[in-house]
Amino acid sequence: MESAATEAELEPAASLSRSVILLFAIASGLAVANVYFAHPLLDIMADDLGLSRATTGIIVAVTQVGYGLGLILLVPLGDLINRRRLVIGQSFLSVLALVAVGLSSSGGMLLASMAAMGLLAVVTQAFVAYAASLAQPSERGAVVGVVTSGVVLGILLARTIAGTLADLSGWRIVYLISAALTLAMAVLLHKALPEQGKVEKNSYPRLIASLFTLIVQEPVLRIRGVIAMLIFANITTLLTPLVLPLSAPPFSLSHTEIGLFGLAGAAGALGAARAGRWVDRGLGQRTTGVGLALMLLAWLPISLLPHSILWLVVGVLVIDFGLQAVHVTNQGMIYRIRPEAQSRLTAVYMVFYSLGSALGSSSSTMIYAYVGWNGVCLLGATLSAMAFVFWAVTLPITPAIATQATRSS
Repeated sequence: MESAATEAELEPAASLSRSVILLFAIASGLAVANVYFAHPLLDIMADDLGLSRATTGIIVAVTQVGYGLGLILLVPLGDLINRRRLVIGQSFLSVLALVAVGLSSSGGMLLASMAAMGLLAVVTQAFVAYAASLAQPSERGAVVGVVTSGVVLGILLARTIAGTLADLSGWRIVYLISAALTLAMAVLLHKALPEQGKVEKNSYPRLIASLFTLIVQEPVLRIRGVIAMLIFANITTLLTPLVLPLSAPPFSLSHTEIGLFGLAGAAGALGAARAGRWVDRGLGQRTTGVGLALMLLAWLPISLLPHSILWLVVGVLVIDFGLQAVHVTNQGMIYRIRPEAQSRLTAVYMVFYSLGSALGSSSSTMIYAYVGWNGVCLLGATLSAMAFVFWAVTLPITPAIATQATRSS
């Protein structure tokens, strides 16, 4: 009886509709935006609270550390308890963390609040896993692609909105407004999200321990996790120090202009939506190779920033498209291997993501302070090359595993 109930709970719900998928996408975008608001604001946040410019990357790094802890401690709960209650509860707690960030009076309080906000921002990944669990297997990649498109747009709009609001009213208002919007979204989620019970009977310690078991047992998860770590170290190497050269002469852009510049990455949303469909058609490996190649090539125009800002626009368009294509392909492939453990698969995968993001954020600002933009570009290109080589070396292993996973799903 217990086994039958578990299987029934794993069946995709008939209530999943386009409007619900859209709600997942919007909620995910808003949640992830909280993590990226700081990118165009690092200089004024540091100046306001007495942090040195060389250590501004720590603000992003502690957020990613909190995010990593949340991936391990919170996201797996989606395989144990009611996912609807989980995401709504995290959304309400996120409101408190955002208010604490906005009211920070010292560098220590800011860093602690940012870490707490990062811890709770993993609700973004809970939304992705929730949507994937409700989708039909044949459409799972497409659904993940749509929700991830919302994540991409949330990241892009976060930079734009944060820069504009900071120029108008200071950086604190960014987080206070986000707190109000997150509160409104939590109320909407409570009214609209479909119910889904726990998917397996287990204890919390055993659930967390199973994360390590999944890493050992699933080669696809290990391979795709390492690729995620490298590509997100790559993108944060670009984004974290970007405000420094753009706000300095000869560009001297305002925070509004720097935020608007982030919209150049809108191609990433297109890459996410398309990649999900390509995975459903069995083209995941080809999509990965093309995406990684684009990320490597993008560093050539990015390195030409001192000559023209238009080169940077071109580079961001290319690198964001490649990044999101690979990211969605990764998710589409790992969700096929163990449908009953989608929240834990998400947690493990995104731990690799968080490690990469923290590495890129903390190292890139220090490299920029001592070596300049050329050093940042060299680091980014090296990470891109490592990701491409790793994918090529593991290519003979992954296709057979991916084929087997597709059949089992």
